[in-house]
Amino acid sequence: MSSEANELYSLLIPLAEDRLIVPRACVAEVVRFSPPAQEAGAYDWMLGNVSWNGRALPVVSFEGALGKDVPAITGRTRIVVFYAGTGKLKTGYFGVLTQGFPQLVRVNKDVLQLHTTEGWPPEAPVLCRVKMINEFPLIPNLEKLEAMLARESLQA
Repeated sequence: MSSEANELYSLLIPLAEDRLIVPRACVAEVVRFSPPAQEAGAYDWMLGNVSWNGRALPVVSFEGALGKDVPAITGRTRIVVFYAGTGKLKTGYFGVLTQGFPQLVRVNKDVLQLHTTEGWPPEAPVLCRVKMINEFPLIPNLEKLEAMLARESLQA
């Protein structure tokens, strides 16, 4: 089998103090930040909805979902639009605040190793932290994040 068949195109998504790594296929688009037009949710991490392709896109702060402070908005702030894979959100998409443009990387079993599965609250939307050469990105649990958003959002 060719080495390309064992590789996965992924995105390293910059957060304020960390990075996420997700399969490229999970992401629909990366868009410029615009302030949410509608009221934020019950939790600080629920930033509200922005207009995206003619629909209301719920936007969250991943740091906030981890119980950390929501990062300040800067000129580099973007929204990564994820496909909502569980069907719990009517919009079919949700956005995550990012602190810059995601970086496209190819990963395989030789460069990606499990680092830890601990260190977050039990309700946190994190599967694990991995070691990827000199980086230690988080692998988010996008299904859990979507479920958290669906429970608290009017978009569910």
